[in-house]
Amino acid sequence: MTETSVWQPVIDRLDRLRAAGQRVDFWLRDDDAVEPTPALDRLVELTERFSVPTTLAVIPAHTNGELSHYLACRDDISIAVHGWAHQNHASPAEKRQELGGHRPREIVLDELSRGCSRLRALHPSSFVPLLVPPWNRINANLLGGLPEIGFMALSVFGPERKPARNAEDAKASSLSAFPRLRLINTHVDVMDWRGTRGCRDHREIIRDIVRRLDEMNLDDEAIGILTHHLVHDESVWEFLSRLFDLTAAHPACRWRKVGDLIAR
Repeated sequence: MTETSVWQPVIDRLDRLRAAGQRVDFWLRDDDAVEPTPALDRLVELTERFSVPTTLAVIPAHTNGELSHYLACRDDISIAVHGWAHQNHASPAEKRQELGGHRPREIVLDELSRGCSRLRALHPSSFVPLLVPPWNRINANLLGGLPEIGFMALSVFGPERKPARNAEDAKASSLSAFPRLRLINTHVDVMDWRGTRGCRDHREIIRDIVRRLDEMNLDDEAIGILTHHLVHDESVWEFLSRLFDLTAAHPACRWRKVGDLIAR
């Protein structure tokens, strides 16, 4: 199977949108940034080459002025709050969580408030009031407190309109009870976390993109691509390069800053 045929389903969907006078929004969220690294250099160079805005989910407890200095003149990078220390507080029998129900609510919200203030101070021009929970998990009991400490939006993984399964393992699938908090999720993960811990098969990632294109509300939703620059293998970089090349110039596509998605 040739590379063109692998990508043909995406090309076909986008061409149909163009023919119908429609357009789809994409956004890129990259997790676990702390400091300048060669991997971050590579991500920044790649996204700048194709003019793709990037949202870096930064871990507040572990970052400092080096990252803020490195990003100071990069207008297309937004900074979101990636929990506090990306520390697991769940038991070995549970899925990993920093923002679960394992500690008092006040303590968790205080950490998030400090994280918000710290990143706002370090990145005054690029900070966005977006919370990205480590491991994409947050206890539903915390949601109501997020606007009070400065957050306007939340980003986890999965479709925004998916019904929540239960309160304890809330994926923040519906925020109808919290109108002051906007949900802007990621939907396509390039990493094979349960297998090779490298790039997923490109055909599988493309199927996820096509599925999202078929299911989403074009007027109010976007396709969120999730990456982790620190652990990318060559196959991830190849995939992203091809994705950006295909979409950045296509008239039916628009790569958006997350701040624009929060505001609309």
